[in-house]
Amino acid sequence: MLTTNSTKKNRHKKLLVLGIIILVAGIGTAWYMFTNTFSDTATEKPAYTFNAVDFIKEFQQNDSVANKKYAEQIITVNGMVSETEKSDSTVNIKMADTATGSYIIFAFQQQDAAKAKEIKEGDNISVKGSCSGGVFSEILSTETNKVEFITFKRCSINSK
Repeated sequence: MLTTNSTKKNRHKKLLVLGIIILVAGIGTAWYMFTNTFSDTATEKPAYTFNAVDFIKEFQQNDSVANKKYAEQIITVNGMVSETEKSDSTVNIKMADTATGSYIIFAFQQQDAAKAKEIKEGDNISVKGSCSGGVFSEILSTETNKVEFITFKRCSINSK
């Protein structure tokens, strides 16, 4: 009878220790995920550099391949601003292919929002950011044009 109680106590101790280890690992993982920050995009080296219209055309040719190749990559895009969308704390800048209506939209890092708010439609700029990927939009498309929009996050203005 003593060996049975002793075996149960050992089993309970092992389960308790295992439970504590799992709890500590879970807390550590959650802490890492919630405190993880990205480095400043302005200091990152781009994996690719493109003209805006050429980049849009690559997504129009095959967005699945382009998404696999460019998603989550730091990319520099040069082109003319077709539209700016400003709010109190953020700004989005668009570069469009006027022939197709397809566009790239850039969302800026907090530290670059003030510089981005100074940009006007028609300005030629260079933007560096993390490509979130492109999406084909049937709603925006016409019979002759396939409209693609490509989003970028954590963007910064490159100084020329």
